[in-house]
Order: sequence, then C-alpha cells, then structure tokens
Amino acid sequence: MSLNADWMQRDLAVLWHPCTQMKDHERLPLIPIRRGEGVWLEDFDGKRYLDAVSSWWVNVFGHANPRINARIKAQLESLEHVMLAGFSHQPVIELSERLVAVTPAGLDRVFYADNGSSGIEVALKMSFHYWRNCGRAEKKRFVTLTNSYHGETVAAMSVGDVALFTDTYKPLLLDTLKVQSPDCYLRPEGVSWEEHSRTMFAHMEQTLAEHHDEVAAVIVEPLIQGAGGMRMYHPVYLRLLREACDRYGVHLIHDEIAVGFGRTGSMFACEQAGIAPDFLVLSKALTGGYLPMAAVLTTDTVYQAFYADYATLRAFLHSHTYTGNPLACAAALATLDIFEEDQVIENNKPLAARMAQATAHLADHPHVAEVRQTGMALAIEMVADKAGRTAYPWQERRGLAVYQHALTRGALLRPLGSVVYFLPPYVITPDEIDFLAEVASEGIDLATRTAVSVAVPSGAPAEFRDPG
Repeated sequence: MSLNADWMQRDLAVLWHPCTQMKDHERLPLIPIRRGEGVWLEDFDGKRYLDAVSSWWVNVFGHANPRINARIKAQLESLEHVMLAGFSHQPVIELSERLVAVTPAGLDRVFYADNGSSGIEVALKMSFHYWRNCGRAEKKRFVTLTNSYHGETVAAMSVGDVALFTDTYKPLLLDTLKVQSPDCYLRPEGVSWEEHSRTMFAHMEQTLAEHHDEVAAVIVEPLIQGAGGMRMYHPVYLRLLREACDRYGVHLIHDEIAVGFGRTGSMFACEQAGIAPDFLVLSKALTGGYLPMAAVLTTDTVYQAFYADYATLRAFLHSHTYTGNPLACAAALATLDIFEEDQVIENNKPLAARMAQATAHLADHPHVAEVRQTGMALAIEMVADKAGRTAYPWQERRGLAVYQHALTRGALLRPLGSVVYFLPPYVITPDEIDFLAEVASEGIDLATRTAVSVAVPSGAPAEFRDPG
C-alpha cells in the first residue's frame, strides 16, 4: 500500500470533510498533503500539485513562506495566546495600527474574530446594535444581493443567496431583502460593464427608498461574487451604493474576506470606487493563509455609540476565545510587511496580464460563454450552449471532470460548478500560469466533449451546483 493510500484510509475512518459529499470518496481519491512550498503542494507519494485556488483563496505568498514562518516562530518564543478581554499584547496593537493605516480613511476601529463567517456575524450584530443604541430598534433588516455568499453561520447564511448553501436551512434564517445582483455576465449584448452596473442599481435604489426605515445595513461582496461563480461587476455600483446608503441612513458592509489584499488589482476592492464602507470585513489572506483570523474595521461614529457606562448595557458583548491571537497577528504583520516591501500590487499587474493572455483562446471555445477577469481573479464559464448561454445541468458535474483531469496533470483546480477559475498565490510565475491555462484548456475540452446521462432527483432546484 502506498503512503497516500494508507493516510487516506486512516482519514476516511475518522474525518468528516467540509463542503463534501463523503460518499464521493468511494470513487474520488482523497489526497493527503505532506508539505507545501511556494505555489506547490506535495502528497505522501511525492506527486506535486500547483495550488491554483490558493487553498480556498487564503494563500497569497506561497506555502511555507520563510518570512512569515520566521515571524510566527519568533512570536512563539514569547507569547502564544492571551485573552483579549481586559488584556492586550504587542502584535495585536501593531496589527490594528497598520490595518487602520492601510485601509480607507475613516475606518479607525478594529474588532477581531476567528474566521470570515464570524467576522460577518460581528458586522451584522454591530450594525443592528448601533441602531438600537441610537434609539432606532426598528432598523433590524439587512439588504443583500442575489447570488451572494457571506459564510455559513446562521446570520451569514441569511445574507447569502447561493441555494446550495442556504436552502436546507431556510427555517433558521433571518428575513432579509434580496436585490438583483449587478452581475455583468447577465448584461445584454453590446452593453458595457459600467452601463449594466449603473442600470442594475435601480433595483437597489428602489429597495432602499421603500425600506430604509427598517434596514440596518446593506452587505455586498465588492466587485466579485466569489462562491456565486466568480461573477463580477463594475466599481460604479459601489460608488452609487455608498451615496444611496448615506442618503437613506443605512450602513454599508463590505465583505472583502475573499477579495481583499490585492485579489481585485488594488489592495482593497473599495479603493477602486474611491469609497469607504461603514464596516470592512477582512479574513483569508489577512494572515497570508497561515492561521484563522478575521478583522472587522469600522468608524469612530459606530464605536462611540457603544461607549458608555456599563450600567447602560450599551457595550458590544461579543467574543471569540482566540480573538486577536498573537500567532495569527504575527502572520498578519509579516503579510503586511511583504505587501509594503515588495510592491506586490504593482508586481501583480504583469501576472494578471499573463493570465488574460494565456486563457484568451478559450473565449472561442464552443462551450465557453465568457472568460472574465478582475485583477488576479480569472474565471472561465462553461456552458452547454454558447449562443444561448445555456448552463449545464448541475447534476452533470462538468466542473468535477475538470478537477479530476487537473489532478492527473499536477494542478489543484477546483471549479465552482461549471466555472473554472484561477486565484493563485502571487508568487506564481508566468510559466506556471501558462501551465495552468494548458491544464484548464485540456480539462474543459474533456469535460464538454460528450453528453452526460444523469439521474435528476425530484425537487432539486436548477441553481444547485458543485461548491468550490
């Protein structure tokens, strides 16, 4: 028995993996990873895989990055953890100062959580609680975009709209207002991204006009709806939204968990609209992909609404055990050092251009409806019919065929349904980008070449799809 097979058997005897139908592993081998270096992962049998999706969008500077390693090791020698209630420590203070400095002006307070979904919960609770402290307890609903995803805890699911993740739990979810997404994949032929995004804002304007008295906040994934299929839209939508939230007295929450730290071509997506949200939620790349942590940045106006004598019960009594963990802070500080010292955003521009160049030919593929890109995120949408943009039935799992082919070629490409995407670490080379494009092209050819016969369970919504 190979080492891989041995570890796989031990794993399947005890583990329940995330975002997985475990029965799939009766035919789909699980891959135990022994080590990582740069953009590469290596299994126990010595086979390497290029990590094209940054291990679920977290890794920006490569696996086992020596600079991040060194910072964590140094921190480990002095302090591994201390509770953040009534106590503090140097790494969390320094990280907070630097996050305030690097994010848009006005975001002056930082609250920490353990992961992205928990960070969303913080922002939602904080917004609702702010209005309550201000005597506006009726402002308790949230507005979200269709096809959005903000995490898998209950409130975070409530402001999401990807059926695969939310439909089962509808009886548990908050009553939210859903507004049609500005998703530019859906724009009419001949209409620009900017024009379509402007047009689609009318739906948000109408919702806020009708419901602003009961709305606490609008929450969006700026520029890219990640788990919704890497669907993208123009920054003008964010600018219009900021103006409308100000006019109607509603908070704006930006979920930059996936798109922050350079993914969209700027350090934060909101910069491309020239705005600042009332709440900015960060995670994933915050620690370079090393340790779980989320940061929720907000304004001093929000902070002051909670600042009072204890007996008023206005405090934000929300906590996570590992809030502000020193080791995670050390990883985040090292990550910010690399951004600052290595001119990462500027150096990513030729890499983004190479991604576009390497995949441009796929726009002519008979089963590719669109190749779209924002910064260092690129997506290729496979369809059953190009002319009508008819999606493949989700039951056919065309993306899974691409994933399986990529593994045989030494690449980790994990599509979102029928959307193949690249979201690689920034240390990827042009030659490695070309390799990914070659593997993706082969996989798309194989996945779309033949008809697939599948059983369709009754009652399953058409919008279900394989998660990425």
